[in-house]
Amino acid sequence: MITTATREYETWLATYTSPVKADLALKHVLMKRDVFSFFRATFYRWMEAWPNVCVEVVTAPEVLAVGDLHLENFGTWRDTEGRLIWGINDFDEAYPLPYTNDLVRLAVSAKLAIKAEHLAIKPRVAYDAILTGYTEGLKSGGQPFVLAEQHQWLRDIATNKLRDPVRFWLKMGALPSVKGAVPQSAKEALDHLMPEPGLAYSLRRRVSGLGSLAHPRFVALAEWHGGKIAREAKALVPSACLWARDGHGINTIMYQSMLDQSVRCHDPFVQLQGSWLVRRLSPYCSRIELTSLPRKRDEGQLLYAMGWETANVHLGSPKTIKAIRQDLSMRKAMWLREAAKRMTSVTISDWTEWARG
Repeated sequence: MITTATREYETWLATYTSPVKADLALKHVLMKRDVFSFFRATFYRWMEAWPNVCVEVVTAPEVLAVGDLHLENFGTWRDTEGRLIWGINDFDEAYPLPYTNDLVRLAVSAKLAIKAEHLAIKPRVAYDAILTGYTEGLKSGGQPFVLAEQHQWLRDIATNKLRDPVRFWLKMGALPSVKGAVPQSAKEALDHLMPEPGLAYSLRRRVSGLGSLAHPRFVALAEWHGGKIAREAKALVPSACLWARDGHGINTIMYQSMLDQSVRCHDPFVQLQGSWLVRRLSPYCSRIELTSLPRKRDEGQLLYAMGWETANVHLGSPKTIKAIRQDLSMRKAMWLREAAKRMTSVTISDWTEWARG
């Protein structure tokens, strides 16, 4: 089943962009590595399975949802004031969905991270922390995570030694040069984000992510006023939700809508230009990986913050918030745990089939 879903999804993907064949082959290999990697890489399969597995939650009120939400979908960026901000930083799969989708998917990613020994918290405590953070975030009206006077524990995560600028720029400098033609639309998107017109830059190829691995990516590296700068253009396509619904639904990319509507301190260097997502790359404008977390951390507090940040995003659909709060109040206390348990089982089963294949 997972093999068929993957083949059909990749055929659909190729109608919107030209997947990088080498990256697609790498993605297939990484999907075998562990179940958490598989989970991150297969949102299309999630959208195919979850309406049938979690029947009692798919009828919940809809919001403009993240869709492909998981623990490594959080990172940091600089806002217009130069402040360091933490929150969700990937909206490639944004789509109108029941609010429960994002919560169940976040809970499943926590369970899989625990299984892989990336987290030490107990699953039930993790689920409760996510749901409490989400509920209290909705009730408060939301608030972004500004890592200045508050949230020192998050600031320690964001500035740990694994995000050292020297290491970052060495990694950028080692990226291979682009071979072959680069779409003119990608060049124009990169030019738009440069600090001044006509700035010379070299184009590099970057392999990153899992869900969007195989989407064309181009990185522009330049020297500007005595230091290095980097900009990336990544090809986006409509959400895999459209594929899972046999093409019946919204076929526009909703990334910019999500940025504009959420309770958020905006990164002025993240923009949608046509079908290209362009953004600044820097040590403090990137995803935070589980393996880079400090050994001493309050995992319950971190998951609570992730639940709250999910509320920040859902508050971008204000007409639905009252219905969501009513829906939450009527649900059984164990609803998130039960839904996460079922979807974890499906994910592990799919991964086992893929790894054997």
